[in-house]
Amino acid sequence: MGTGGRSGLRPGKGNTEGVAAGKGNTDGVAAAPTAASASCQYRCIECNQEAKELYRDYNHGVLKITICKSCQKPVDKYIEYDPVIILINAILCKAQAYRHILFNTKINMHGKLCIFCLLCEAYLRWWQLQDSNQNTDPNDFIRYAKEWDFYRMFAIASLEQTAFFIGIFTFLWVERPMTAKKKPNFILLLKALLLSSYGKLLLIPAVIWEHDYTPLCLRLIKIFVLTSNFQAIRVTLNINRKLSFLAILSGLLMESTMVYFFQRMEWDVGSDCAIYKSQDF
Repeated sequence: MGTGGRSGLRPGKGNTEGVAAGKGNTDGVAAAPTAASASCQYRCIECNQEAKELYRDYNHGVLKITICKSCQKPVDKYIEYDPVIILINAILCKAQAYRHILFNTKINMHGKLCIFCLLCEAYLRWWQLQDSNQNTDPNDFIRYAKEWDFYRMFAIASLEQTAFFIGIFTFLWVERPMTAKKKPNFILLLKALLLSSYGKLLLIPAVIWEHDYTPLCLRLIKIFVLTSNFQAIRVTLNINRKLSFLAILSGLLMESTMVYFFQRMEWDVGSDCAIYKSQDF
């Protein structure tokens, strides 16, 4: 999820306006600013104010980080950080790291990450289903349908995640102030939610290295993913913690409704609740 350094920045640094005087003397060094781009806006990771550029690029490889006019701090200190440090800060759910990743970098892996996370969740459900329906008969032709069970788990996991996102978007749309001048960017919010669900990748190691504490690990992974989603909503829309928490609860309510519907249809969905309750190692 973390991308650091100048290689991960979005193309175009904007014009030279808004750059505060930095330390050191730059006399005799000619600036090489690029053309301004109205559609390319950055954000200060400290105060969330918009900025036209993250740094100025001078000749001879001289760079100077832009200072935010609002908080008088560097707009994005993470552009000089190692990607591993950024990833650690993102795992710690620091708002500054989330702003850097969501606003000041160009990441186009939302779809791939979403598919991979759904595959991990589908594998967990499929593994739980096979573990509860063991059959040692070599002539059991039902074993050839196990692959289709995995596809079914993938479809159900996709529907439940869709219901979770719909619950979040519906709540935020209803709670959106009618007099708000700027409409919430739900496209950016969707990308943020997809990226912040990267914690589901931990489901595979938790299943492979099975032990007595696997159910506890699965619960902690679920809590971690929800916490990351909570922080992504708060950072993307710049709203308070209460609304972010209620949005997460709305998503969980909608997801639980979808799970209840599947159970009423007598489908073995292998939901998280079922996994936590049915595993006995």
